[in-house]
Amino acid sequence: MKTGEKRIALFFSFLHGGGVERVILNLAWGLVNKGVNVDLVLTRAEGAFAQQIPKGVRVFDLKASRAIASLPGLVGYLQRETPYALLSAVDHNNVVAVMAKKIARVPVRLVVSVHGTLSKSAAHAPSLRGKLMPLWVRLAYHHADAVVAVSDGVAQDLVVSAGIKPDNVKVIYNPVVTPDILIKAEEEVEHPWFRNGEPPIILGVGRLALEKDFCTLIKAFALVRKKYNARLVILGEGEERPRLEALARELSVSDEVFMPGFVQNPYKYMKRAGVFVLSSQWEGFGNVLVEAMAVGTPVVSTDCPSGPAEILEDGRWGEIVPVGDVEALAEGIIRALHEPRGRAVVRAEEFSCEKIVEEYIEVLGI
Repeated sequence: MKTGEKRIALFFSFLHGGGVERVILNLAWGLVNKGVNVDLVLTRAEGAFAQQIPKGVRVFDLKASRAIASLPGLVGYLQRETPYALLSAVDHNNVVAVMAKKIARVPVRLVVSVHGTLSKSAAHAPSLRGKLMPLWVRLAYHHADAVVAVSDGVAQDLVVSAGIKPDNVKVIYNPVVTPDILIKAEEEVEHPWFRNGEPPIILGVGRLALEKDFCTLIKAFALVRKKYNARLVILGEGEERPRLEALARELSVSDEVFMPGFVQNPYKYMKRAGVFVLSSQWEGFGNVLVEAMAVGTPVVSTDCPSGPAEILEDGRWGEIVPVGDVEALAEGIIRALHEPRGRAVVRAEEFSCEKIVEEYIEVLGI
């Protein structure tokens, strides 16, 4: 059977504006470009990225409220459409995918992909279901035909947290860099801070959530401001917004901090920033770090588990500082503001969609 004759299903929950959602869409785009028939099977086909589904991808909306509620719909899809392989992403979806294959009793090759550090997400989960996820993973993943981790750190954590055998986990980095990124990076930013001659922009991108630790970024920015006339822009939305705004006021930098919320095109901001900062307490990979590198912007990252140190090869391609260290982050930002642009572009090319999709084609068996 030729690659183009096989149908691959990608199973995920929603298309809200997160990094995993972007990875799923990049994979779909890359597979279609390779001549693969792709179905995108969603718990509910909604979210900020719903309009960015690549042409040629069939969409199946299971119209469920959450992953476990989509189980009957996923079973029905597998029995009707009988795809050659099913790739699911994120632990709760992966567990449902394992259950669906066993109930459907169809010969589908099941690949589960892990995009986060299981021990960290379980420890900080607000619900009992989330805290018990390592147990569910331990019970479910040995029924999959392959397990993919998006970084070595995620793989190692999976082995320790859920008892998955090291030989059963394959590391495939995220497909981040697409031609679309470079095109969108050339669009103009209307905000006056991004005009020529204005002070340099320190940029953060991500959901306004505890794990992104934008509090440390704002504190570090306040220190930078004592030496440099810079400004801080944070793209993203989330529950931490009131706390972050209050912190900016407390540190008397609120007039120099701009948080416009979620934006469809973060790349044009990255292209025009003086430095990009990833301040997270933990990550699965760190897509935004690669995106900033791809458009030529110097980067600073915390040495958080897992991904950034691997992306930056332990500091070869950008500044790495300890997690939660305000002074070290401020010093790293100041150093990065003096770095030449474009130095890490060659490293970002290692995470091109075209290159990474080939690795997924191999693990999917097509």
